[in-house]
Amino acid sequence: MNKVILMGRVTKDPEVRYSQSATPVAVAKYGIAVRRSFVKTGEPDADFFNVIAFGKHGEFAERYFKKGQMVSIAGKIQNNSWEDQQNVKRTFTEIIVEEQHFAESKASAESRGVGGYNNTAPSYNPTTPSYSPEPTPSNLQTTGGFMPTTALEDDDDLPF
Repeated sequence: MNKVILMGRVTKDPEVRYSQSATPVAVAKYGIAVRRSFVKTGEPDADFFNVIAFGKHGEFAERYFKKGQMVSIAGKIQNNSWEDQQNVKRTFTEIIVEEQHFAESKASAESRGVGGYNNTAPSYNPTTPSYSPEPTPSNLQTTGGFMPTTALEDDDDLPF
């Protein structure tokens, strides 16, 4: 099994390129710094990881991730090896993203100046009722034939 889950801060804005195929695919590269939980000197210490995200994950990183932002990623570790011009074997390790998420609130990110994403809530319309109508034969069809659940008026008979 090859699975890694990390949470840390983006070390630089993602660099995004697109493949030269018939349907271009986004390839985003960025780094994250993950704080170590055990430090001998008492000073904060971190491990730095190279991250690569393909396709929709790459587009998401390009659009929303900024340097300093706390993110969580899940993916797999991949080692790449090659020989340089002096015939010395080199190895490069990177995390291939399978999932990525924000790991801090929008307000927290904006207070540190690393917002970058605009997630506005829909406006409130007081004329629209916030309750579900009682089930009728016509709206039972829209719920797949199931009756919508409602709160029980008398829950004294429940075993829990």
